[in-house]
Amino acid sequence: MKRSILFDLDGTLTDSGEGILNCAAYALEQLGIPVPSREEMRVFVGPPLHETFMKFGVPEHLAEEAVRLYRVRYLPTGMLFENRPYPGIPELLETLQSRGHRLYIATSKPEEMAVKILNHFDLAKYFTRICGASMDPSRTAKDAVIAYLLQETGEAGNMIMVGDTEFDVLGAKAHGIPAIGVSWGYGLVENMEKAGAAAIAYDTAELLSLLTED
Repeated sequence: MKRSILFDLDGTLTDSGEGILNCAAYALEQLGIPVPSREEMRVFVGPPLHETFMKFGVPEHLAEEAVRLYRVRYLPTGMLFENRPYPGIPELLETLQSRGHRLYIATSKPEEMAVKILNHFDLAKYFTRICGASMDPSRTAKDAVIAYLLQETGEAGNMIMVGDTEFDVLGAKAHGIPAIGVSWGYGLVENMEKAGAAAIAYDTAELLSLLTED
């Protein structure tokens, strides 16, 4: 049976950091909270926004408002126009699909946004199902998104996760799914290794090899 492959989106398929960081900074500014350095803010790419805003000084009772402000800028500008696929990603997806692998998206980005992004970059056609977070905080963590994907698709058995942070590795591990980390995103290789990544890919050619080896 061909392996089914679950892909993270931000930092794995698209380089979305410019838009995410600009919008997170905008939200913090609107709330009167100091904006940290861009390097510190890299952790905004990937994990659920509510939790990340609280790590940067947003009180819990204002976390929902921070996300709302983030989306004020993100939806018209950051989502599509400060975002781009990583080099080699379209070719990788086309090759995997042509070899008979079923491809899925499992992202902590709200599902409707993920669909818009993938359609905008003409990547949606490669995926059997695009699964993401809910717009409210009820389904945001990666393990919850993967649980939703498994329920929606009936997938079981020969699967692997591909992502750029330890949250992808840990979310997959919660369901007994191995994970490959990619080095070009926003997470740290050492954190993915500590979380139990089965391997790290340093370019798309190496990722293709890891995903198609017997």
